[in-house]
Amino acid sequence: MKLFMTGATGAIGPATVERLVAAGHEVRAVARTDEKAARLRAQGAEPVTVDLFDATAVKEAVAGAEGVLHLATNVPETRRAAKAAAWEQHNDLRTTATTHLVNAARDTGARVFVKESITFSYLDGGSDWLDEDAPVDAELAMMKPTLDGERRALDFAEGGRRAVVLRFGLFYGPNNRHTDDALKMARRRLSTVAGKPRSYMTSIHNEDVATAVVAAIDAPTGVYNVGDDEPLTRREYLDAFAEAFGFGRLIIAPAWLMRLLAGRASRVLTSSQRCSNRRFRAATGWAPQYPSAREGWDAAARARKASADA
Repeated sequence: MKLFMTGATGAIGPATVERLVAAGHEVRAVARTDEKAARLRAQGAEPVTVDLFDATAVKEAVAGAEGVLHLATNVPETRRAAKAAAWEQHNDLRTTATTHLVNAARDTGARVFVKESITFSYLDGGSDWLDEDAPVDAELAMMKPTLDGERRALDFAEGGRRAVVLRFGLFYGPNNRHTDDALKMARRRLSTVAGKPRSYMTSIHNEDVATAVVAAIDAPTGVYNVGDDEPLTRREYLDAFAEAFGFGRLIIAPAWLMRLLAGRASRVLTSSQRCSNRRFRAATGWAPQYPSAREGWDAAARARKASADA
């Protein structure tokens, strides 16, 4: 299939492009620098430079594609994440850019639209499993652009067209900013994990994100949770990370401290969200290579070591 892709050079992009090309898809992907364009060409993709907030330019770039994969994000660095202004471009990518891409895909004859989203929008579920029908935190301002973006993507699904929204868990892997930040803090016995030790968090390895995107191209219209088979508690997740990289017991930031720093938005980082991937597995036959972060962090640590030794 001929595909137009955003987010091809970000945290989850390179592995996803590799999997798409290996599956026989023709990928035209957004690149904002010559270096990133060269990287895409080396992977077998066609780079294109386009302003995602320019509706006319987006339509020209999408023309000829049978499917659109909107995976672009702009999550701010950890030190800036508490500032609302730091999220403006990220939110615009979820809303304005989604609208431009949906309209372009509809007008140029694409048949499927896949949109990246997150599981963080769910209300605290304690130890219960959360499926896609679980209530979301629609009143939290930080989550509104995410949920709005999902609705805009689903508007594509009419006249035989399909729209697929993938609510991913927390990304992790050998080479992304989350891992880099976690390693920096771990050297001071601190962590990027916050909340109650027994509360759950849903995560997913970058390689499993890539295979999920490939599977989503053939999925029926709908919203799907995409995460590990076994979401871990925050204590289990942090212990798996520490063991994989050879650290001692790390400190989980208490929920009260996050509330002090981020106010109501701290709910995004501290809620217990044990999300089930069963609906996506049943719809596509997809399964994660790493059932939980225990296996995933171990693989990530080995990959980083191999890269450093090369």
